[in-house]
Amino acid sequence: MPRPDPPGSDPSAADARAAGPSAASTPGVPPAAWAARLPAPHDVLGHAVHPVDLDEAVDLVLQACRGATPRLVVTLNPEIVVRARTEPRLRAALERADLTVADGVGLVWAARRAGLRLPGRVPGVDLATACLARGAGDLSVYFLGGRPGVAEAAADAAHRRWGTRVAGARHGYFDHEGDGADVADGVRRSGAQLLLAGLGEPQEVFLDTHRDAFGAGAMIGVGGTLDVLAGVARRTPAWTRRWGVEWAWRVGLDPARWHRVPRLLRFVGVALRHRA
Repeated sequence: MPRPDPPGSDPSAADARAAGPSAASTPGVPPAAWAARLPAPHDVLGHAVHPVDLDEAVDLVLQACRGATPRLVVTLNPEIVVRARTEPRLRAALERADLTVADGVGLVWAARRAGLRLPGRVPGVDLATACLARGAGDLSVYFLGGRPGVAEAAADAAHRRWGTRVAGARHGYFDHEGDGADVADGVRRSGAQLLLAGLGEPQEVFLDTHRDAFGAGAMIGVGGTLDVLAGVARRTPAWTRRWGVEWAWRVGLDPARWHRVPRLLRFVGVALRHRA
């Protein structure tokens, strides 16, 4: 079974390698059938958020992977909500998303304040790992993002743990404007069914811009998930996730994240002022 190249390898070699049948050769899911499974979204602070739990989200993503229509999946959190208020391209990308889930506990709280019910959080790292676990050897995945070597290590870990078919892997250090089309073509040539992109803040805009060029049935912006899979970052203790304070733990212990606190405070202000 094909394995990702080791760190430092030529990304074009990983791009060109497709492990097993491509998404195009897999029986497709009619677009109408996929859309029919989507529950009506809730309007949470001006964003359409689908009231699905983790299992339902995984079902939708895996079904999208077998379809011919590219589906953009957004794991919405408070920071993205705040950024979208001043970043038109991000706002447009979010509006065009096919499936939006509530990543942060703040979204669940804001929905509750507006009299809406969400089943709970669907964190990006949980969604990505659950898709890999459920898809196992039937799922062809491209890993994009992180420092050089991280995507390859994440792909290798997924292959060893779940039998994931690695379509390709590439670091996230490229010019999104100048090199984006070439990167998207590499994903297309790999035959990946699922694209996991850990590209930081620009990831939703990048995925939306090139969604038709990737050739993948589903694409998810997964932030630091590749670092977790690669073993270069650890998740917070289980109790912080259980109580919904994972963000506070990460920000409080990492000075590099302290600049994010004002955004979180602005989100609280937006939620308190919002009227459904």
